[in-house]
Amino acid sequence: MVVAVYPGSFDPVTNGHVDIAARAAAIFDKLYVAVYATPSKNLLFSTEERVELFRKAMEHIPNVQIIDYTGLTVSLARRIGAKVLIRGLRQATDFQAEFDLALMNSKLAPEVETFCLMTANAHQFISSSLLKEAVTLGGDINGMVPAHVLKALKQRLPVRV
Repeated sequence: MVVAVYPGSFDPVTNGHVDIAARAAAIFDKLYVAVYATPSKNLLFSTEERVELFRKAMEHIPNVQIIDYTGLTVSLARRIGAKVLIRGLRQATDFQAEFDLALMNSKLAPEVETFCLMTANAHQFISSSLLKEAVTLGGDINGMVPAHVLKALKQRLPVRV
């Protein structure tokens, strides 16, 4: 059984994240979506909320489990028996950062491979930070996030227009 882990802050989960997770789940026997509890970012949603938002988005796929974690991603991979780290690439600028991260992870845990999936064309421009900004400025992000995430964003973010 090949186990993979898809780590990220997912603040909030977007349709691009869901697409990457669904495609990875179709390739690997078990996929853990790992919500990083302590990123060096200002977060809109708590760890528990981010886990629940992603869980609801993936509830239709039985081999996906949403968990939270702290510490090194490769340490998590070892702990849960994952041999693969899933990363999504939206555009060329993502590549250098992901390449550097993959090299570091390979040095720290040579038994864990990094597997990059290209984001579907429809989701290439979507980022969590851009979506949050669009909501606060009254933009319509319908179709860029799952419906329950859109509702949560609208409840959390005041429109400043």
